[in-house]
Formats: sequence, C-alpha cells, structure tokens
Amino acid sequence: MRFIIRVVINAFAIWVVTLIPALQVAIVAFPPGETLQLVLTLLAVGAIFALVNTIIGTVIKVVAFPLYILTLGLIGLVINGFLLWLTAWITSGFGWGLSVGSFWWGVLAAIIISIINAVFGAILRPQKRKRRD
Repeated sequence: MRFIIRVVINAFAIWVVTLIPALQVAIVAFPPGETLQLVLTLLAVGAIFALVNTIIGTVIKVVAFPLYILTLGLIGLVINGFLLWLTAWITSGFGWGLSVGSFWWGVLAAIIISIINAVFGAILRPQKRKRRD
C-alpha cells in the first residue's frame, strides 16, 4: 500500500514540475496523448522513479556517504537530480515518459519533487497508535 501511495505522490510531483515551463521538464504521453494516457504515463514514470530511488538511490547514497559528510548533505541534491535524469533516460527508451532539458534543470526539478514528497509524506504518513496499558 505504501508503494502505491508513493507512486501517486511521485506522479503528482512530476506533474507539478512539468507545469513550470522554465524547468525544461516535460512528459511525453502514450499515443494518442489524451488525458487518460497522460495520467497513465505519469503513474508509470512515478513507479519507475520510485523503483530507481529505492534500488539505485540506496546504493549510491551508501557509497557516497563520505561525500554527504564532506558537503554537509548538499551532495544529496546532485544525487536526486541524477536519479531524476536516470529515470528520464530509462523512460525515453520506451518512446514515452520523462524529458529533462539538462542535468542542472533536473537537479532543480528534483528539489521541487523532494519538497512535494516531503509535504505529502508528512500528511499521509500512517499514524502510530498508542497502546493502552
């Protein structure tokens, strides 16, 4: 259930980023490009982004741990931008998906996506129930 919520939040965040034309981030929808195809494309890109973050992102963050210490965590912004760029590269191989203008626009888009994910993650986080003893 958490993965589905994460995919939907990622899809929403990517959609919001594509609404900002200055970021040069766009979605190429499934043909013929109607609203349903756009939503399905966003969900597919959100799922691929979640998988890339979970699998590849974890490995990169463990390997780059010394850089996190040296840069006081700022390398995380570059890593998130790289993961977004990697998602765009993976989905472009299918002929649909995410299109990022350049790496640094991807870093800025990843910052916005991270902020949206943090806000919705805090709102939709399951609450722990207190035990009554």
